[in-house]
Order: sequence, then structure tokens, then C-alpha cells
Amino acid sequence: MSNTVVPPRPPCRLYLITPPQIGDIEAFAVTLGDALGAGDVAALQIRLKAVSDAEVRRAVDVLGPVARAHGVAVIMNDRVDLARGCDGVHLGQRDGSVAEARRLLGPDAMIGVTCHDSRHLAMEAAEAGADYVAFGTFFPTTTKTVEHTASPEILTIWQETMEIPCVAIGGIDATNAGTLAKAGADFVAVSGAVWSHPAGPAEAVRGLNAAIQV
Repeated sequence: MSNTVVPPRPPCRLYLITPPQIGDIEAFAVTLGDALGAGDVAALQIRLKAVSDAEVRRAVDVLGPVARAHGVAVIMNDRVDLARGCDGVHLGQRDGSVAEARRLLGPDAMIGVTCHDSRHLAMEAAEAGADYVAFGTFFPTTTKTVEHTASPEILTIWQETMEIPCVAIGGIDATNAGTLAKAGADFVAVSGAVWSHPAGPAEAVRGLNAAIQV
């Protein structure tokens, strides 16, 4: 009879995503610092849409040091070509291969892959060398157009069968984050529920951290 002890799964952690547009990057850096100082955050994904490459690079230059001062990894959304200076990249299904991202960013880069509601896509990403996979959307959201809806069960199955971490994304706030943490999410990715929180982003981070301590 085996005496092997399976270590407990690490606690679920928060994965922040920037708003799709940031007007005053310097002012947002102050807000970001307040939010990151309010509770545990594992990563900050820079996800800027309909802005110039120069604005994305500026965001990396300004927000990167704020994140790292709090021990938070900086992940570029979609654009491997703009990920230098970040700790990694998050790839959609149409954003290139894990292998190419690894070649360009190096062996230590953190590479995540969007896998929607598909364990098959997630297994392919894991086999290709991804560091994490992301499932969603789990709940209604206004942050992006919903094309795929995932069930919390996919997190449980993934946790029971695979080793690399999984991120839950889509419509997550303090009222439902705990459900996904209990189901097996290693990280919950949140954007609008933090930046649009009526009591401010710092209070949102505090509430989310409390919700995922299961």
C-alpha cells in the first residue's frame, strides 16, 4: 500500500485584468497600486483594446514596476510581439502557438492559453508546454462578447486529471468567485468587478480575496 501523501492544492488566487482602455495611465498606476496593496494578487494582465502599440508599450513601462513592487507578475494579452518587458503572455486561440511564444520570450516566460469550454483545447495547450489554461465564460459579462459558456464542472474535472493550473474567467465578482474556487479554479480572473466597484478597486480586491478563501 502506497504511503504517498498528496499535497493540498494551493489556495485560489486573484488574477487581475486591466480595463480595455485607460485614459490617464499615470493616474491609473496610482489606482493599481492601491488595489494591489489591498490583498493578494498573483498576476496583472495588460489587456488594452483599440489603442496604439505605443500606448500598450507605455502601459507596460508604467504599470510593470507598480505590479512588480507588489510581487505581481505582468502578463501581456494576445500580443507576443509586445510582451518583452513582461513576465509572459496570454494567448487566445488565434494568437499563435505556445512554441513560438516560448521561442520568442524564453524558457522562463509564463504562457497561458484561452481554452473556452474545451478540455480538448486545454489538453493540447498543456501538451504544447503552456504554464496555465483559462476556461470561461462562466457568468454574464459586459467586458467582452460571450461566445463560449463554461460550467464550473470543467474546473473540477481539470483539477482531478491535470497538473497545470487553470484560470476561471468571465463575469466573476465577489458573489460568485467562491463557487469557482470551490470547483477547482487555481486563479479567478477579474476586470470590471474590480475597476468599476462602487467602493473602489481596493475594496473589490479585499472582497474577492475573502470570497475565494475556501
